[in-house]
Amino acid sequence: SPLLAVCFAASCGVPGVALLTLGVNPLTGALGAFNVFLYTCCYTPLKRMSIANTWVGAVVGAIPPVMGWTAATGSLDAGALLLGGILYSWQFPHFNALSWGLREEYSRGGYCMMSVTHPGLCRRVALRHCLALIGLCTVAPALDITTWTFPIISLPLNLYISYLGFRFYRDADRGSSRRLFFCSLWHLPLLLLVMFTCKKSLLEEEGKDDVLPGNHGGALEIRLP
Repeated sequence: SPLLAVCFAASCGVPGVALLTLGVNPLTGALGAFNVFLYTCCYTPLKRMSIANTWVGAVVGAIPPVMGWTAATGSLDAGALLLGGILYSWQFPHFNALSWGLREEYSRGGYCMMSVTHPGLCRRVALRHCLALIGLCTVAPALDITTWTFPIISLPLNLYISYLGFRFYRDADRGSSRRLFFCSLWHLPLLLLVMFTCKKSLLEEEGKDDVLPGNHGGALEIRLP
């Protein structure tokens, strides 16, 4: 029943937000509470009202990695926003391709999805955000989050998903949508793995701090045998 569903959701959501607030930090807890609100009170009702639900749902999906960043750093800075941006853009080729093969089911269920009401927009948005991933990965070293090897190594991954996004835009059939969807399943973990391996070293950052003018207290002398 709806009452049982609400009670079960509350028994999960309230302790979850409390654990994040008390066991991690208040910022992460606040983001968790905001995401619960966004999912239940905005995204879910919008599914039967407007195609804007997809954009709201993309924000919902982008917040968890932001919470991971705030849990580790305690701050909502450029790295958090970049991670959120990557997850936000990735969700459009992922979900739009998935929804393309479910258009009949969505229509019978009364859901307002781009693939049902605006099929051309569905394909264009998927392609745009495939290309946006290239730009976001290029921004990472400019924000001093990764080395410049990250946009180079990630370029083949992003070009391939962009190629499949273009095929989906051009062909508009189940085969092209299925290929784009399955590519998105391995694209994201591989992209994040590359990002992790190309992240800026903490020792490198500390070394930069040590050579700043007036900073004489952080030097570490290492004597080799």
